[in-house]
Amino acid sequence: MNDVAVVFDHKTFLKNLTTQPGVYQMYDAAGAVLYVGKAKNLKNRVASYFHKSGLTAKTQALVKRIHKIEITVAPSEAEALVLEHNLIKAQKPPFNIVLRDDKSYPYVFLSTDEAYPKLSFHRGAKKKKGQYFGPFPNASAVRESLNFLQKTFKIRQCEESTYRNRSRPCLLYQINRCSGPCVNMISEEKYGEDLAQTRLFLEGKNEQLKRVLGEKMQAASQELAFENAAEYRDRLSALQQVQAEQSIEAGSGNMDVIACYQEAGMSCVHILYVRVGRIIGSRSYFPADKLAQDEMAVLATFLGQKYLSSQNLEIPVEIVLSHRIVDEHAMADAIAQVRGTQVRLTANVRTYKAKWLAMALEAARQNLRQRINSKTTLVNRFNQLQDILNLDELPERIECFDISHSSGEHTVASCVVFDQEGARKSDYRRFNIEDIRAGDDYAAMNQALTRRYSRLQKEERRLPDIVLIDGGKGQLAQAETVFGELGIHEVLLVGVAKGSSRKAGLEILHFADGSEIDLPADHPALHLIQQVRDEAHRFAVAGHVRGRDRLRKRSTLEDISGIGPKRRRALLTHFGGIQEVLKASQHEIAKVPGISKKTAEEVYSALHSE
Repeated sequence: MNDVAVVFDHKTFLKNLTTQPGVYQMYDAAGAVLYVGKAKNLKNRVASYFHKSGLTAKTQALVKRIHKIEITVAPSEAEALVLEHNLIKAQKPPFNIVLRDDKSYPYVFLSTDEAYPKLSFHRGAKKKKGQYFGPFPNASAVRESLNFLQKTFKIRQCEESTYRNRSRPCLLYQINRCSGPCVNMISEEKYGEDLAQTRLFLEGKNEQLKRVLGEKMQAASQELAFENAAEYRDRLSALQQVQAEQSIEAGSGNMDVIACYQEAGMSCVHILYVRVGRIIGSRSYFPADKLAQDEMAVLATFLGQKYLSSQNLEIPVEIVLSHRIVDEHAMADAIAQVRGTQVRLTANVRTYKAKWLAMALEAARQNLRQRINSKTTLVNRFNQLQDILNLDELPERIECFDISHSSGEHTVASCVVFDQEGARKSDYRRFNIEDIRAGDDYAAMNQALTRRYSRLQKEERRLPDIVLIDGGKGQLAQAETVFGELGIHEVLLVGVAKGSSRKAGLEILHFADGSEIDLPADHPALHLIQQVRDEAHRFAVAGHVRGRDRLRKRSTLEDISGIGPKRRRALLTHFGGIQEVLKASQHEIAKVPGISKKTAEEVYSALHSE
């Protein structure tokens, strides 16, 4: 009954949830899965469960029992649908009443017990003798595939009763959508060749199929069989347009795909369980990291705890990792001893394995950020920060500043704002720094702080309780100067300097009275400071990159006096681009409509002044 009393903090969860497609899994307080669902937009779909009205009795009962939600981002809605199906089959959540068996998804079926096999739509138990390709996310996807195969490879799709009773070619043969095996319009050998190409396409071996078609096209051309060559060319062209592979189901092996993501002093390890080429489950773990280890160390520890237990009977033949670990071979040998057979640890993967690994890494990132931004976690960190700074009251608002530039080019300062609900992105501000010496970070910080807090004072708006400055004593001194000139004394200024190794977890806090604090790497207050500082850095870099790129894309012509939009357009249209304008002589520039000899001289001089 305890799980009924749990109140899930859905507002904070939704605030930080991605809008990408994927699958969400709802758990009760005991850790049992309640419901699995898929979404084209995870944020919108999950939000619908928490509307104040319009929910069914079943949905209300589900929502009351939710203790946590984990998500797995998928590359597309279709792949999320297949993943949802696999998870429901494997976990059988009590609130899911559909998609429990293979009848939920359709397949393409290829018969194999006939001289001229056929393709058909299939749903249900796989009792017929032949090959099954799929599953597909819905019936329309199968029909679209069958339609493509009919137009491209002309394999028959008619019913047996129709096929065996034909005496002359049907309409599909006449419109070039069937090769007419029912009345022997194609040999078994040629039909078998078309069938082999169809199999390659359905198995996703598109590169191999393209090589086969290319070779046959060349051979037909050399034999002057141009009609056959044109047919192979058309198949190649059609294939180029339709190439797409499913990444939720691929291959036929068993493996665990494990990704580790770190942020703000915390780690998340997410596992995708793949069995017989199908993702059947996923789970996130949040290992306590007392030593601020990197992803490789966290993964190594996690692997040992998960797979080196003699009670662990479910160890796959392959384990795919997001990061290479130290002593990889020793770990593989140790796990192999428990399993009884060889186990592969791999980190450098491609094709569908790379897509699975990307899914696991994104899920780890999303689920860790949900935990970091959860209200419980944030309130605890604010409380810990109050204690470590000896504050009389719990801080309600923190602002943090960072500077970003490339060798002094386009300097940008950022200001991010956090409260006990998390990031207040509507209060974020960026400052384009001007009129300072290139690369002078102290002057940049001074200007940003002056502009920010003089405006807050002028508008009589609320000041923060704490201002974090990304930097050491020098940057902190700039903040002290600005706040002293503005007469602001009630705000605590803290400089956040990276240690000598510049690794996360080794930051040193500097204060205006000259004191310092070196917090343990696992301290919640340090994690809060890291979280806010990292967000300020991200926001500053994003603004700098966008502004820098905008300046670099700016046309050189825009800086020439007397050359407005109309004349710029005339020059670029006449020469075809700025590079051709640069190559043009003064005489050639003067030939452009609307450009006088004097203007041409000014343009030429401006473009070649350096």
